[in-house]
Amino acid sequence: MSTQKLILTQEVTGLGSSGDTVEVKGGYARNYLLPRGLAIVATRGAEKQIDSLRRARAARDVRSQEEATALAGQLAGLTVRVPARAGAGGRLFGRVTTADVAAAVTAAGGPELDRRRIELPASIKTTGQHTVTVRVHPEVSTTLEIEVVAG
Repeated sequence: MSTQKLILTQEVTGLGSSGDTVEVKGGYARNYLLPRGLAIVATRGAEKQIDSLRRARAARDVRSQEEATALAGQLAGLTVRVPARAGAGGRLFGRVTTADVAAAVTAAGGPELDRRRIELPASIKTTGQHTVTVRVHPEVSTTLEIEVVAG
């Protein structure tokens, strides 16, 4: 199997954050990372571009660390209800997605969240209380209690 050396332009869950140099299988690079603009091929010119990305990320991280802890505190005190179509016995038609959770947080008066920063423990296919992890910052994550209601 061939591998390809890439530089990430955005954060990819389980792989790295922007500016990281990673080595992945050729198919993953060719079919997923490169077409979506999540990575670029590692060349000498790209290394210079990545240095500027790393400097910008370092400046953002220092400033956003305090913002992230404030945001985590704001999320901790939030009651989030996610409406979903359900049948008899509380079983959902489909499942609750990260986009549904992000929309429900905004509707509950919370901050706008990127759906890629929300981690569901497993597929949520029933009504009731569920715990969701939100990665606000690489060093700051918080848990959020959501209630899935039929509606």
